[in-house]
Amino acid sequence: MHGTNLDGVDLNLLRVLDALLTTRHVTRAAERLGLSQPAASHALARLRALLGDPLFVRTPKGLTPTPRAAQLADPLRAALAALESAVRGGGAFDPATARRTFTVATTDYGSFVMVPPLLERLRREAPGVDLWVRTAQPDPFEQLALGDADLVVGPIAPAAPRASIHARLLYEERFVCMVRKGHPAVRRGLDLATLAALSHVLVAPRGTPGGVVDEVLAKHGLTRRVALAVPHFLMAPHVVAGSDLVVTIGARVAEAFVALLPLQVCEPPVPVPGFKVSLMWHARTHHDPAHQWLRAAIVERFGERARGAQRRQTRGR
Repeated sequence: MHGTNLDGVDLNLLRVLDALLTTRHVTRAAERLGLSQPAASHALARLRALLGDPLFVRTPKGLTPTPRAAQLADPLRAALAALESAVRGGGAFDPATARRTFTVATTDYGSFVMVPPLLERLRREAPGVDLWVRTAQPDPFEQLALGDADLVVGPIAPAAPRASIHARLLYEERFVCMVRKGHPAVRRGLDLATLAALSHVLVAPRGTPGGVVDEVLAKHGLTRRVALAVPHFLMAPHVVAGSDLVVTIGARVAEAFVALLPLQVCEPPVPVPGFKVSLMWHARTHHDPAHQWLRAAIVERFGERARGAQRRQTRGR
């Protein structure tokens, strides 16, 4: 540390640095730590002198860390998390008596599939644990690094591009086609020509045209008409139930809505590549007993092995 050692480092300064790296804003960092804004500014000045680096530069978007500060971010958070765990006792996590909150970032699809059964698990085994669900950002790795989420669940490959991020594949989702019950065009099934001729709902979270169905049709020299584009998965089934539109959607969402609305599911007439859903977390929570328990609960309920067991139970009934 720029000619100094830990004997001269105030732990509170490191907490301020961590808060600044997370919020990128002096006032918000102060609020996070229960300090006044001048106290946080003074702490930043001391950090700059201690480390011999400006640490942050002001930009229109807030404070941007220097390479030196960015280099410190992950090891600093891991060290503070380990220290906090040690102070708490670092013992086994008891879900029955725990009082804490977890933040999970995911899509509307992920919320629909994951949150209800996870809440039921918490109700039964961890009644004092609360769950905050946030929207997964375009860069989930940054969201985890900044501490905006404890976990991210989404269609991201488990090969994380950063050493500080852990990831585990939960399952591979397949696509199915869904139309209203009694749709006249699919009485004898859904063939490729019919799929191309129908008007479609496109789920476009980022508002951009094109999708996997367009790619599949193009390979067969076909195109489709997208009559409606929506930003959320959960809007599509309601629209399809009251129209002659077709939507290609994740099987787990389709299975749930067929039980609620006058809908029917059709297998795509040609293979449509699905997507992988992964669980991601930051290295700083990797060894925390509470986080380990929550991750295990999610994997146990939603991992491919759990899915296979559910299928076997269903066939046995």
